[in-house]
Amino acid sequence: MVSPAPASASPGLWELTDLAAQRVQIADKVAAAKFGTPSPIDDPVRERQILDSMAAKAPGLGLDADSVVRFFRDQIEANKVVQRGLYARWTEHPGTRPPGRPDLGTEVRPVIDRLNAGLLTELAETRDARARRSCDARLAVTVRLADARRGLDRLHSGALSEAVRSACSRS
Repeated sequence: MVSPAPASASPGLWELTDLAAQRVQIADKVAAAKFGTPSPIDDPVRERQILDSMAAKAPGLGLDADSVVRFFRDQIEANKVVQRGLYARWTEHPGTRPPGRPDLGTEVRPVIDRLNAGLLTELAETRDARARRSCDARLAVTVRLADARRGLDRLHSGALSEAVRSACSRS
């Protein structure tokens, strides 16, 4: 669920940014599901499924498939940044490990799929805002607001910046 936009947020970019922040935060559950198991952080098969699915849906929304793939690759890479950071934290400080292990297939991936669908919709709805010269500056403000609104730590904040780095497209 997208949180209400702060008054100073860019109305055309808030929903996109907030969904990206939620996707960065779900990386905690992905990491908790995989940590201490043979499941690697990198999952090329799952990543390819996501990228192919988003690329296939892009033209129907009036979006360039290559730009959509670039945006979702950033989502995936940002998620892996968080996972690696959490693995390092949990290894160094075992007492900070999450108490349970969510099920990746039934609990976590459906949330990711929902967020991906929302992100794709927002890419289509923000096409004009993302093509403006002011997009980078407006997005930077909106990222800072989403960061503060969601109380992101340094790890998640950096990942959010990475997740939206290709949102502004002038192609």
